[in-house]
Amino acid sequence: MDKDIKISIKNLYKIFGPTPDVGLEYVRRGMNKSDLLEKQNHVLGLRDINVDMRDGEITVIMGLSGSGKSTLIRHLNRLIEPTAGEIRFGDEDVMQYDETQLRKLRRERMSMVFQKFALLPHRTVLENAGMAMDVRGKKTEDYEAEARKWLARVGLEGNENQYPHQLSGGMQQRVGIARALVSNAPVMLMDEAFSALDPLIRSDMQDLLLELQEELKKTIVFITHDLDEALKLADHLVILKDGEVIQQGDPQDILLNPNDPYIIDFISDINRARVLRVRSIMTQPDRDDIEYAGDITEKDNLETVLSRSKGDTSLTFRVVRDGEQVGALTMKDLTRALVPTEASSERDNRA
Repeated sequence: MDKDIKISIKNLYKIFGPTPDVGLEYVRRGMNKSDLLEKQNHVLGLRDINVDMRDGEITVIMGLSGSGKSTLIRHLNRLIEPTAGEIRFGDEDVMQYDETQLRKLRRERMSMVFQKFALLPHRTVLENAGMAMDVRGKKTEDYEAEARKWLARVGLEGNENQYPHQLSGGMQQRVGIARALVSNAPVMLMDEAFSALDPLIRSDMQDLLLELQEELKKTIVFITHDLDEALKLADHLVILKDGEVIQQGDPQDILLNPNDPYIIDFISDINRARVLRVRSIMTQPDRDDIEYAGDITEKDNLETVLSRSKGDTSLTFRVVRDGEQVGALTMKDLTRALVPTEASSERDNRA
């Protein structure tokens, strides 16, 4: 397996019901989710999932309710057993793990951040942050310094002796993130971790996660039903519908090149200027005498460039990385990128 791939899922199926192996055969013959439920009284959780999650990247799995995203993340540490398929952690086959190996995986190698915070009400913030170490048999004095360090990093310095009920929802979720970091696990599983938070707090938590990830380079698997959140966080985006992967890849590529009507509908109302990055539409300069209106970076969003242009569609900006030019962006290319895919197709058909 590619050394950069941390987790690999191959041909994964999950059928819920009394005889899942029988249901699996119907699914492999092409039976869809609704027919399986109606005719066989089984629920199709996942169908033939193939996803590689790279070391040090954020893989976001998104879809609407019932798409299978939470079912999928619980397969990674075998909280749910698959009906068929393969899950590999590095070079190891997770399906071959015994109970001792599974406990080690869950305690030391994969931390989990939940939507409902999952804090113990009778323990202090410090004790909750150190839960993973406590489960490993460590005493408070063994992990206190590490817990205090990460609590400070997530903005909770001075709250160590409080109890969960004394904290706001956003603060409680910060404890959950600190707990995952104290565990020092190389993989973080985050199941709808910010969904219960108010929009402004949610945005702050997303920024915090990206700030920490810039430094720590964890392998993060993040579940969400929110497209804006997915596009903001994802290095690799996986979109599910009815237990199947509809499209996966660089989120910028998916936004510019959706391959399914479901995804076209999904992205139709997105603020493209806010989520598209310069790197996705920049080109190489085609001549040497271009007069540039200024420098922008490949990470800038198109909204930033629009503001710089003040509505002048004749401008061209130089795209730089670490002071060196890596491309150019014309305002005409930017304007074309803002037109939704479906509208672009209709316009091309009329031309």
